[in-house]
Amino acid sequence: MATSLKVNDLFPPGRYLLMGNEALAIGALLADCRFFAGYPITPSSEIMNFMAKYLPLVGGTFIQMEDELSSIMAIIGASWAGVRAMTATSGPGFSLMQEGLGYAVMTETPIVLVDVMRAGPSTGQATKSAQGDVMQARWGRHGDQEVIVLAPAFAQEMLDLTIEAFNLADLYRVPVIILPDEIVGHLEEVVEIPNEKSVTKVKCREPKTPEEPHFGGDGINIAPFPTLGKGYNVLVTGSTHDEKGYRKTQDPLVHRKLVWHLVNKVRKNKDKIIKYEVSGEDNARIGLVAYGSVYRAAREAIELGREEGIKIALFRPITLWPSPEEILRKFAEDTGVDAIVVPEMNTGMYVLEIERILKDIVPVYALNKIGGGEPISPEEIIGYVKKVIRGV
Repeated sequence: MATSLKVNDLFPPGRYLLMGNEALAIGALLADCRFFAGYPITPSSEIMNFMAKYLPLVGGTFIQMEDELSSIMAIIGASWAGVRAMTATSGPGFSLMQEGLGYAVMTETPIVLVDVMRAGPSTGQATKSAQGDVMQARWGRHGDQEVIVLAPAFAQEMLDLTIEAFNLADLYRVPVIILPDEIVGHLEEVVEIPNEKSVTKVKCREPKTPEEPHFGGDGINIAPFPTLGKGYNVLVTGSTHDEKGYRKTQDPLVHRKLVWHLVNKVRKNKDKIIKYEVSGEDNARIGLVAYGSVYRAAREAIELGREEGIKIALFRPITLWPSPEEILRKFAEDTGVDAIVVPEMNTGMYVLEIERILKDIVPVYALNKIGGGEPISPEEIIGYVKKVIRGV
């Protein structure tokens, strides 16, 4: 039997010109992802193609499934079999995966799902960039639940945040969604590939005994994750269950305890999970909140504003969900801005969360653009900022 290669045998440490989707796939390999199941859909297909080519070379398994429903269920099974697993899709496929995501939440299965966003609804505009899956990522599943959603803006972050996603998934036994838009997925930039020996990998804790409970906890203490086939006494069900996996669908106390654990293991650990950036001018008059590819335009808008004497502060949520609520309030209060502008490539989604958080502190305005995958330009942002300034 051939010996598996190391990732650095294929990609020695150093600087490479890579597409965002390619960088993400390399990040997955570096994170010890060893199972990928997926169904081709633009603009994420490069991830699947890349994994098909390189995953078997490092001892992993690639499988093209018949659809997105089977894809997510396959990676759930692979995770329970003891390997880190990932799938990748775009908006239409992401919609189909929601039931599987809910099952992964309920069974506390660590998986990583990549949704390279394109214009919708339905089939929409294939391979045209948009940011229309922001709320689907948070609320797409029925029932009370929390997941973690990361929004990269650079090819380097496609690699780095993918490694982070696998660590978060294992640490909190929760699905983690990586949510780039098509522009970030398809742009090409210089990416630094690290030595794989330096890559931090936080793996799930395994039970100490076959009888140790493998579900639930109190939000802080999270049950260990057993591997099927290793002799653990494992029951896995999407129905309400107790700490040992026994169905308790008629017991309200068991349901309350379980669901609050599923929610609180994200909520109570927000300070450890949330990543963000603050940049721009001191004593700013206008604040921007932008993520993904729009963040790149927002950075340039700050420069345009500076040339015209308009001071702008910029808040970037790298972690979209859980919401950086307290941090956003501090940003608005500390900067003392007169208004917040939220530019998005949708009809107004994340702005609803910003309005909810900041409505008692500062007015919030939406700048929205859809259709054809056209990005929001720095000039459009600064032009809208001027309109807001005239009105506040």
